Amino acid sequence: MKFTKMHGAGNDYVYVDCFRERVDNPAELAVRISDRHKGVGSDGLVLIMYSDTCDFRMRIFNADGSEAQMCGNASRCIAKFVYDRGYVNKKIITMETLSGVKILELLPENCEVHKVKVDMGEPVVETSKIPVKWHEETLINQTVDFGVEKYAVTCVSMGNPHAVIFTEGIDRLDLEKTGSKIENHPMFPERVNAEFVEIVSPTRARMRVWERGSGETLACGTGACAVEVAAVLNGKLERKATVSLPGGDLELEWNEENNHIYMTGNAVTVFEGEWYDDKN
Repeated sequence: MKFTKMHGAGNDYVYVDCFRERVDNPAELAVRISDRHKGVGSDGLVLIMYSDTCDFRMRIFNADGSEAQMCGNASRCIAKFVYDRGYVNKKIITMETLSGVKILELLPENCEVHKVKVDMGEPVVETSKIPVKWHEETLINQTVDFGVEKYAVTCVSMGNPHAVIFTEGIDRLDLEKTGSKIENHPMFPERVNAEFVEIVSPTRARMRVWERGSGETLACGTGACAVEVAAVLNGKLERKATVSLPGGDLELEWNEENNHIYMTGNAVTVFEGEWYDDKN
């Protein structure tokens, strides 16, 4: 099976062109191929597939084999993949995901795509839809005891659930211990992604992220969008801001007119290879 290793802001996945390759057991394959010692090494597996309604369809599996609804960084990489290989010759494409249709704007230079702008859709803050087990319709800047520590949390869904925490000293944080506790807290019936955020200025923030099913990653596109929403709701960032992650910067805009979040960032091909395995 041929594959391509790509990353967006350091959030790396193994991409498989399912127009040419067959993957029968993607959840099982995701676990093996994502292993950074015995596999290719990645945050998960992404399948680029045919869609009846859009230009392409994305299925994404975390490193533990669980299927995610959406990934902003992977979306940008798919846009680069299909454009660079001549599958599309237009700059606006649509992609089917489990969290709905996403619109991708390619920003090519010299016939190659290095940056992509993604319409991530509208954020969801209703606790029942995120979902979060909470006694109010929203959970914005409320203190929750996660067992390791109490944090003021704001919860947002960008197609998948996020718990955003504004704090200081994120570089010193034991994210493996704290992130895992938050991810698996019973108030999150579908688990949750946890973002720890430092505000640098009204237009810039720094964050670290613990992704459900993958652990700490260098970047999370939906997480950065959730941070932008949470920061605006808490009066910490303007509607246009940059979120800096260990893997790079993402440019965010929460449009006041249509309520959509727009994310712009890089898309990079790392290498291509073949996976010799009869269990696909």
